[in-house]
Amino acid sequence: MGVGHSNRQDRSCPLDGDVNFDHFEILRAIGKGSFGKVCIVEKKNSRQMYAMKYMQKSRCVERDALKNVLREMEILTRLEHPFLVNLWFSFQDEEDLFMVSDLLLGGDLRYHLGQDVKFGENSIKLFACEIGSALEYLQSEHIVHRDIKPENILLDEEGHAHITDFNIAATLHGKKLASSLSGTKPYIAPEVYLCSLGECAGYSYPVDWWSLGVTLYEVMSRCRPYDIHSGTTPREVRSMVMNSTSSTAIPPKCSEQLSVLFQRLLCINPDERINTVKKLKSIPCISRYNFGMILEKQIRPPFTPPKDRLNCDPTFELEEMIVEPNPLHRKPRRLAKQRSLRTSMTIEDTETSRQLQHFKCYNREKELERREMERKEHDWEQELIKAMNASTIPAIVPAMVTDKDGGGELLTVPMMTTERRRSSCKLNISPVSIQTRLISAQADTGS
Repeated sequence: MGVGHSNRQDRSCPLDGDVNFDHFEILRAIGKGSFGKVCIVEKKNSRQMYAMKYMQKSRCVERDALKNVLREMEILTRLEHPFLVNLWFSFQDEEDLFMVSDLLLGGDLRYHLGQDVKFGENSIKLFACEIGSALEYLQSEHIVHRDIKPENILLDEEGHAHITDFNIAATLHGKKLASSLSGTKPYIAPEVYLCSLGECAGYSYPVDWWSLGVTLYEVMSRCRPYDIHSGTTPREVRSMVMNSTSSTAIPPKCSEQLSVLFQRLLCINPDERINTVKKLKSIPCISRYNFGMILEKQIRPPFTPPKDRLNCDPTFELEEMIVEPNPLHRKPRRLAKQRSLRTSMTIEDTETSRQLQHFKCYNREKELERREMERKEHDWEQELIKAMNASTIPAIVPAMVTDKDGGGELLTVPMMTTERRRSSCKLNISPVSIQTRLISAQADTGS
């Protein structure tokens, strides 16, 4: 992998049909998660840069995680927002499941905390607006994320925040509540712990806003409001939070104006906690922000990530090259050999196939083309109706579409349903920018 593994002659390979692994050029590994790794890829026919996450099927099955992975993919196909990491393609081969998403080169907040970046109050306020906008959108789509934390907030090249990793997200319809103890313990809301102790019926969307409060607290002060770790029990958390000497945790050296934001985000009672953009805008230090401009990314972030590096741990690439038993850049040769030797399916193959029977490939480019075609057809229909209404021959107007209530004989066109806002996150990152970062990363690793 890396710059030296670019295979330019592969651009001539056929790119017809469904998107698959052969449609991408692998450039470099940039991250890893619980069930897979992430690398920078370039789509060969468009030269558009993306992040490709790939997860070994066998490992997912071993850890009983395949259901979560498939649910994450299904959720992401329904989402599109400027402050999410949006999914563009999903597909599979014999070994792996693939998710191709927006490429954000600014690094995650955990990385920048490790680099000792000092985020000022204006950064905290803008992060609250951007992530809060995304959380409200998720709520409108009946999604509770359940794992908001610094590792899951990625920055783009300009420094805008994006939520990623929907592996433990849940869909809540109507008045349905979630009840499982899910998330990363230091960021989990009090009501989730109480639910695990049988002291409340369940929890809902406000848990993500509590997690946002803890994340912003940590980003600002380099510590968290409560000393909760992976080994802390729910009863210990209840005692720690409920018996706190102060009603709300406020970061050290926090201004009086910003302290109001933390008081409302880290409110123990979820009914009194901020959980909408409207409530967020009621905070004096947030009220001055124009959320229309925020959604258009027209407010410049105070912190801009370095543009001469990848803003990630450089050891990811070395691990992929040296430690990984099935490195991605050797996949074509490996699969060709497997296919030539395969004569029958094993029991494991059969079980994996059973769990994957509902897997569907996804292509957002085709979805956007479909929407554009629908828009053009709608516009054409409107023009046709206007022309017919202007005609002097009322007899051609079908009775079923006349405006009888208004006393006229006018054709009407049903309004198109409001489109989900097309994300501005399909970042047009230039290949030159990528090459500059990759060369710098090679120098850092000595490769």
